[in-house]
Order: sequence, then structure tokens, then C-alpha cells
Amino acid sequence: MTPTAGPVDPTTPSPDALLAALDAEQRTVARTLLGPVAVLAGAGTGKTRAITHRIAYGVATGTYSPNHVLALTFTTRAAGELRSRLRALGAGAVQARTFHAAAMSQLGYFWPDTVGGHAPGLVESKGRVIAHAADTIGLRVDTPVLRDLAGEVEWRKVQRLTYDEYEAAASERTMPRDTSPSRVVDLMRAYERLKDDRRQMDFEDVLLLTLGMVESEPRVASFVRQQYRFFVVDEYQDVSPVQHDLLRAWLGGRDDLCVVGDASQTIYSFTGASSRYLLGFGSEFPRAAVLRLERNYRSTREVVLAANALMRGQPGALDLVAQETTPGPEPVVLPCVHDGDEAATIARRIAELVTGGAAYGDCAVLFRVGAQSAAIESALARNGIPYRVQGGKRFFDRPEVKLAVHHMRGEAVRQTDDELLRRVELVLQISGWTRTAPEGTGAVREQWEALQAIMQLAENAPADTTMQQFTADLVDRAATHHEPELDAVTLATLHSSKGLEWPHVVLAGVAEGLLPISYATTDDGIDEERRLFYVGITRARRSLTMTWSAQGSSRGGPRVASRFLAAIGTHTADAERPTAG
Repeated sequence: MTPTAGPVDPTTPSPDALLAALDAEQRTVARTLLGPVAVLAGAGTGKTRAITHRIAYGVATGTYSPNHVLALTFTTRAAGELRSRLRALGAGAVQARTFHAAAMSQLGYFWPDTVGGHAPGLVESKGRVIAHAADTIGLRVDTPVLRDLAGEVEWRKVQRLTYDEYEAAASERTMPRDTSPSRVVDLMRAYERLKDDRRQMDFEDVLLLTLGMVESEPRVASFVRQQYRFFVVDEYQDVSPVQHDLLRAWLGGRDDLCVVGDASQTIYSFTGASSRYLLGFGSEFPRAAVLRLERNYRSTREVVLAANALMRGQPGALDLVAQETTPGPEPVVLPCVHDGDEAATIARRIAELVTGGAAYGDCAVLFRVGAQSAAIESALARNGIPYRVQGGKRFFDRPEVKLAVHHMRGEAVRQTDDELLRRVELVLQISGWTRTAPEGTGAVREQWEALQAIMQLAENAPADTTMQQFTADLVDRAATHHEPELDAVTLATLHSSKGLEWPHVVLAGVAEGLLPISYATTDDGIDEERRLFYVGITRARRSLTMTWSAQGSSRGGPRVASRFLAAIGTHTADAERPTAG
């Protein structure tokens, strides 16, 4: 749910129309165009709407020249969404990029003049180089340990630590299995030597090299600062030290910076992200305006109250106010005897929701670790419930979709008076689509669902849409990662659910040892798990169901309900005492 407002005409945006599309809190953000600004934006408060309208308002009023604005975020998908929204608001000339994409562009542009030749190529597989480095120093470890070692390599670099500083800090970190801080440093040195020998760089190098270039080359710094006058950074709670320092280097001595974030959604500390830059923004920029977005347009009052209760008293927590006036169901806890029982319970819960009128695509099952997915997938499959795993192959990368888009590009060239739906139907039939869904689940059904999603896009297109326009829209969606939703239950880890939402959410495994995870033993670790749970809760628009089981695998010991259930007021007898379903 978002504030009620008419669409903004992308051809003639007016400042008044842009402001009219916002609520009072968002409007304050949009009007605060100059100087340092920190927007503390809670889950579901329309932060993306607020910052895109702010940028568009700045352009429409002449305060910003669109070519001098750089909007930064952390994922390609988020950058694509920003670009799409800005285009719709008449600010399509504004650049919206990830930190890495912006840095990579600058590195490629300035390298020939400052260093000579072309910039190093990107490492295609960091894992393979890490494995080779391990071999060169005689370190024999398995693949999971190599992944952990890659994480240590990345963490040191984004923290901007020397090898000695890393080794000192490692005493408070959990080292990868069968390693020690000194051996990890040996591997790091070997890894860097291999990259240098191959004239390659990794993604951390992209940021570090760009930072070094801006700091050490006055010509580069001057050019960048003339190019970019105004900066906007989304998800600022996830910024790392190297990203923060690069941003300050781009700014120089200026302070026209707007950052947006939510300390309660800091869930990537293990990668080097820290909310201290968001929470300390007022200290870093003493004349900063600190604004808040606390009106939640996503969830029912019942879900919002649970989220608020979980985070009450935590640093930077916002007190969300639900704007949804229709009462929703109270959050439900379903205790189970064992993991198999829990998976079956989840399948029954999904079936109940669908029987009650929900679509499969309205439902998501979220969990702490990917391994929890297997039992849930099996239970859904047994019950004929279609599902997709978040983070799997992207929609427009699916072979049947790529083939269908290819055929449509050919069809778009043909001159005919046939209506759009008929032409799309004919193309999809060539690709294997039928008007009725095939029986059961599996690859055939998945292919049909993908093609059916394209058909639904055509059905929802404006009445006068041409085949050429529809095909161009598909190509644009592929480029910006705007994918249609398949009618299937989404399975996702809590981390990969960030930024998404569903009418109905099931949080699985809300038990000690899973949430919080068993290896979260410090106060900081438990706090991060609490924030993960908060992210999960705030994905739900209408209903929230939580499950846990008293017994995991045959090798695992008994479990108890998560301490977080007590924090949100669900530590009832029913929540504590599992019974077989």
C-alpha cells in the first residue's frame, strides 16, 4: 500500500505534481534538497518513492542538473529499479548505479592516462584463484573452507586493513576450519601475488583502486567532482568502510549528500557493512538534517506491532505506524514435532491460504539457512504446490523466455492488424505455451509458468499497446531485471528476501540454533539475528505465520522456541508446546 495519488506524467513533470504524490513525511524529504541529509526510513515506508521523487523534484525545480546527480545503491536490481522510476518521473538522465559500477566506469576511463594501458581485467572466479593460492602455500582445505577464506579476503580489503592489522583483528573472529590467522594472511598474500601476475583485480580492488586514484591524482579528483555535484545513497546501513571512504573522496570537501537507510535492517555485518555511518551521520556532518519515515504502507497493524516489539530499545530502531486500516490476522506460531512435520505444516498452511483466495505467488516461505529448503521443497512438491527458489536462474535468463523474446522481436517487425494478445499468443505457442496449464509440477510446468507470465504481461498491457512497444518493454525489463512474477510460492533465505514483500509470509525454523543461528554467540551476533528476524517479519503485508520444530535431524538435539518469539509476545503455551500435525 502506498499513498494515494495519480500517476505523474513523465513528459511534463511539475514540482507540484511530484510533491502531491507523497505523504507529509516523504514530502519533507523531497523538499530538503541541499546539504547533508540522513533519511531514517523504516520498512515499508516508501523510501524508494521518497528518494526518487526527491531527485525528480530537484531536477524539476532546476536545483539539480540531472547530469550532475549520482544515485548509488548496492545491487544491480536496485539500481535498475531506481533508473526505471526516475525515467517515469522525468529524471531519466540521472545516473543510478551500484558503487562497483560507478567505480569501474571511472577506473576504465582514467587508467590509460594515469597508469597507462588498459585497466586490469576482473577475476572471473575468485574461488579458483583462492584455491590456487592455497595450493601454492601448501594449504589443503575443502571447498566450504575455501569459500570462508574468500570471505576473509573480502572482509580485510573492505575494512582497509593491512595484513598485520587483520592478524590482530582475527583474534576476535572465527577463523575458517583448519586455519590460523597467520596461515590466512599467508593465503591472502599468495592470492594477491597471483592476481598481480595475471594482471587481474577483484571487486574489492575496483573500489580500492578507484579510491586510490581519486585520492592521489588531483586531475581525477577534479574531474569527478565537477561531474558529480549531488549524491544520493540508498541502503546506507549496508555501507562498508571502503565504500564510505570512496564516497567521501568523491565529495571532496562538499556535503551535498543524502543517505537513506534503516539501522534495523543491517544484516550484512559479516561482509564489512556497518550501520555506524548511518547512525553517526549527524556527528560526521554536524549541519545535517535528520529526517524520519515511519508511516508503514506495507503491512497490517498486527504485523507492524510485532516488528516494533521485536526491535524496541535497539539502536536506531524506528517506531513504525501502520497506515493499513483493515484489520489483519494476528501473527500465528505453529509448533511442530520434527522438521518433516514442520515442512508438512508449512505445505498445509499454504494450501489453506490458497483455499482462502490467495494466489501461490502471494506466499513466501523464508528461512535462515538454505539447507532448510530441502524438506520444504519436498513437502510442497508432494502436495502439488508450485514454488520457485529466490536466487535461482533469473526469469529472462531462462532458455524458454529468451527464445520467446527472440521470436517476438521477429514478430514485431511484421506488419499486421492483428491485436496484441493474438500475436503474443501465436508466438508463445511456438515456444510451447498452451491455454491450459499442464498437470503436476516439474520442468514442464515451470516452463509453462514462465511463458504464462509473459502472456499475463500482454493481458495487463494498455489497450493500445503495439507489438513493437510490448517487445521493447520486455527487452527493457530484461536489461533492468524487472521480472514478472510467476504464480508460485517463493522460497528464500532471510538474506535474499531483503527488499521483497508478499501478502502472506511463513517464517520457518524460528527456534534456538536456527534463529538465532547456533554460531551467533556474542551480543553483536545475536543483535544481527534479531535484525534478520525483523527483516523477515516486515516482508509480510497481510499475514505472518511462524513455525518451529522441537527436533531436527536424528543427529541433532532437541530444540526450544526462539527467544525472539517471547520478544514479540508469542510465548504462549501453544507456541511452546509442539504437537504432531
